[in-house]
Amino acid sequence: MSESNKIKLGISVGDLNGIGAEVILKTFQDARMFDFCTPIVFANGKLMNFIKKQLQLKTIIHQIKNLDEVTEGKLNVVNVWEEVVKIEFGKESTDIGAFAFKSLEAATSALKDNTIDALVTAPIHKAAIQSTDFNFPGHTDYLNQELEGESLMFMVTNELKVGLFTDHVALPQVVNHLTPGLISQKISTVHQSLIKDFGISKPKIAVLGINPHTGDNGVIGKEDDEVLRPTLQKIKEAGKLVLGPYAADSFFGAGNYKQFDAVVATYHDQGLIPFKTLSFGNGVNYTAGLSHVRTSPDHGTAFEIAGKGIASHESFREAVYTAIEIYNHRKGYQKLMENPLKPQKKK
Repeated sequence: MSESNKIKLGISVGDLNGIGAEVILKTFQDARMFDFCTPIVFANGKLMNFIKKQLQLKTIIHQIKNLDEVTEGKLNVVNVWEEVVKIEFGKESTDIGAFAFKSLEAATSALKDNTIDALVTAPIHKAAIQSTDFNFPGHTDYLNQELEGESLMFMVTNELKVGLFTDHVALPQVVNHLTPGLISQKISTVHQSLIKDFGISKPKIAVLGINPHTGDNGVIGKEDDEVLRPTLQKIKEAGKLVLGPYAADSFFGAGNYKQFDAVVATYHDQGLIPFKTLSFGNGVNYTAGLSHVRTSPDHGTAFEIAGKGIASHESFREAVYTAIEIYNHRKGYQKLMENPLKPQKKK
């Protein structure tokens, strides 16, 4: 962290034909944001100025060639490429996807080198970015390769936190992934993240069932009884407050999630449909379990509204706030662990 105690916040620009640049520029059009961090966008200064003019925004942009030139109080844009980029809002393009990867790669490198403190990623188009260099379902899997630790997709707000056993996995393959080892590892990641990233000392975690009605005693599938319940029992016996499995169809509608610090869903849509229904626009995608902090808004590239100037930046702004908060929680946790209480001498 810099001497001013403002964290250096790296930002990857995402797919330039989408709304990523727009929500970045709108977020830092509010000068009060600079009170919390020094933002650094990995892209191209001329291009960001072009998009700014196209959308008639007033964000203060500071173009830099390297991270030694970072200035507080402005949206720093470090030039990752010099080529002229043709923007066609709303169009899927592998050429644009290549620039999205250049931005992500440069930002991730800076994160690994600790020249930035945390990373916020604008949305990529998962098909357009695919190449020999990026062959992943999304950000989470790429960062899992590049950073230390075991990643977990953790969708968070102040009121609701939803983790996933499996994220970008095709539905027919989900059950094959749900081994006792993976279940234990993911719950451990959620548990540890709640403690060190969110300051919750004794987390209470709910787990959703695999099958409808958690299998109805084997009538609708045996996986809940044969895999999930025995694994959860062992985790509870080891001292973690983990309850379930709960039937997913009624869990959120009945408000049961309010009794827990986090909920773990077995697959992507089981967790993200209720999360986005309850929290869309305010939710944040956090990659828990890794050595560095990365957050992202809870939406995609939104090609259908790109370039129209109507995209909401609320989720991106929340992603910025969450990255800062988690980074500070981690620093406090690390200090606590590094300086255990010394035994007091008897008087």
